Amino acid sequence: MEGFEFRNPYAAPAAQLPVAPVERDEADELVLAGRLPRLLAQLCDNALVVVIALPLYIAIAGLESREDLGPGIASIALLTVVVMLAYVALQLVLLYRHGQTLGKRWIGIRIVRGDGDRAGLLRLLFLRGFVPGFISGIPYIGWVFALGNVLWIFGEERRCLHDHFADTIVVNA
Repeated sequence: MEGFEFRNPYAAPAAQLPVAPVERDEADELVLAGRLPRLLAQLCDNALVVVIALPLYIAIAGLESREDLGPGIASIALLTVVVMLAYVALQLVLLYRHGQTLGKRWIGIRIVRGDGDRAGLLRLLFLRGFVPGFISGIPYIGWVFALGNVLWIFGEERRCLHDHFADTIVVNA
C-alpha cells in the first residue's frame, strides 16, 4: 500500500491562521513601539480588571457588618469570578493568536520575537510573566527587581527586563 495516506475523518480541522504583518521601516527593520503606547496599553489592561471587580468592591463597601453577607454578595462575587475568568481566557487567546492583549490591540502594538516572528504563548506567560513575577515576589529584594524591570525601558533598545528574558520586543502592529 505504497502512497497511502491515512486521514482521520473525525479529526479537528487544521487551518493555518494568517498572521498580520508587523510594521517595518524603509530598511526593513521592525518599528519598536514607543514608551507611551506601552504604558497606555498596560493602563488599559489594568483599568479593565478594575472595571470587572468594581461591582464587588462597591457591594462590599456598602456592607454595615459581616452579618449582612448574604446571597446578594455571593452572587455578585460569583459573577465577578466568572467574568474575570472569561477576561483572562480572552487575553490568553489574543496573546496566542496575535501577541496582543486588549490594551495592546486598542493602542496598536504587539509582542513579537526579536526577529519579528510570533512569540509562543508559553514564552509570553512563563518568561515574560511568571519569572519576573516570581523574582518580584522575593521579600526585601523583589521590589528592586520590579522597579528595575520597568525602568529598563528607558535604555537604548526600549525593552524591559522581561523582554530580554523572553527575547521579545514590542512593535507597532
